Amino acid sequence: MKAIAPKVVSSKRPPLAETSTLHRRARQPAGMSAAVFADTADSENVIATLNEALATELVCMLRYKRHQFMAASVGAAPVDAASVAAASVAAEFMAHALDEMSHADLLAGRIVELDGEPNFSPDGLAARSHAEYVEGDSLASMIMENLIAERIAIESYHEAIFCLGDQDPTTRRVLEEILARAAQHAENLVTLIKVIKDCRGSISQLRAAVCSPAHRPAAEQSISCAGAP
Repeated sequence: MKAIAPKVVSSKRPPLAETSTLHRRARQPAGMSAAVFADTADSENVIATLNEALATELVCMLRYKRHQFMAASVGAAPVDAASVAAASVAAEFMAHALDEMSHADLLAGRIVELDGEPNFSPDGLAARSHAEYVEGDSLASMIMENLIAERIAIESYHEAIFCLGDQDPTTRRVLEEILARAAQHAENLVTLIKVIKDCRGSISQLRAAVCSPAHRPAAEQSISCAGAP
């Protein structure tokens, strides 16, 4: 009988661990991290990155909450195109704020899984965050500031995912989930800007009064400051 040649394992993908090896790893001493054993990333650097992301989500949540109530105060005016548009914007801001809080929970949970400590301290929160807390002085400027912040978050999550590579699949999935939601937020905000532009004949007082090209060129190039004068 012709001998069967041994199966050649591709060098591009290491063979899976033996079952006995998996059992041995699972029986690590109590108190050790619950993180996935295959994760090989530097946990300290990953925790630091996650805490920066956590600060970003918290700042974004606080900004959205302020904007929600400020927009709602406009929406409480006599019913007209302006108040209807403002009420819709307030509702969108509220939904985004809730999402940011859920993102913060995901990040904090992963930090704990990596044996780290989530940093919720208000001291230095703005400095740790990648996004800024900008109050905005009109409905349109609030939408614009949130769009800018979402774009910053998208860029920072892209970079974190790229740097992480395949070293920590669990953390990568968390970051990818939040990135997807941030992209949806940005799309929602662009839609709100279009709504404001469609109604600007009756709510010109709500359009952005300040949108310096030197301060935010990327935003102006794509949506021309929501048609601000």
